[in-house]
Amino acid sequence: MPEDPEPTAPEPAAQGPDLREQMAQAVRRSGLGRVAPDQAPSAATLLIAMGGVRGIVESILPGLLFLISFTVTRNIWASVAAPVVIAVVFIVIRLVRREPITSAIVGALGIIISAVIALVTGRPENNFVPGFFINGAILLAMLVSLVARRPLLGILGSLLLSDPEWRQDRAQLRVAYIATWFWVGLAVIRLGVELPLYLLHDTPALAAARLITGVPLYAVILWLTWLVMRTAWTAPVRVEDTPPS
Repeated sequence: MPEDPEPTAPEPAAQGPDLREQMAQAVRRSGLGRVAPDQAPSAATLLIAMGGVRGIVESILPGLLFLISFTVTRNIWASVAAPVVIAVVFIVIRLVRREPITSAIVGALGIIISAVIALVTGRPENNFVPGFFINGAILLAMLVSLVARRPLLGILGSLLLSDPEWRQDRAQLRVAYIATWFWVGLAVIRLGVELPLYLLHDTPALAAARLITGVPLYAVILWLTWLVMRTAWTAPVRVEDTPPS
């Protein structure tokens, strides 16, 4: 009677990327990921990081339409409908051109939620309330990372460059603190400018402030972050030091 063949160990199932790699991939797809610290600064790359010309238009146009509509009509329905319509148009354009629509859908959902809040409350300035929560979350995340001595921009940079030992480098750690404070400043400026206008119920001024502190200020902070982090994150020699606990 022939012997039974020895059982063979089953081949391990193919595993997908671990959590760190998944996070790294998500960061690389973001605006920060498109201007990694090891790249040379250029206006063209910054434009790509902001989604190109169309990405900038998709970010600015809904808010601009709200401002124009409300200034001209003072009608809350017309004011919130214009951004929603243009957001849907952006989705349709992407579908027709067979391009990814995830970012367009996320943007449209944000616009729709803002519109619903404004309509339900009957206060046009409430169209901007979700933005306050978003900037508040950014501010909180940055401050918590600073208090924990794990500056968030350093974490993002380490994911981009696959450098888990970045905190051992004094220069990289110092630059990560500076870059993270830039984003604290972004949120503080936005909230500091917009909240008083919201409390004054000055919707046109609030809409204009949101436009100014939106894409233009974001571009400035992104550029400064990029320039500052390049000073240490492209250095070939690591300066070892004991990081703060």
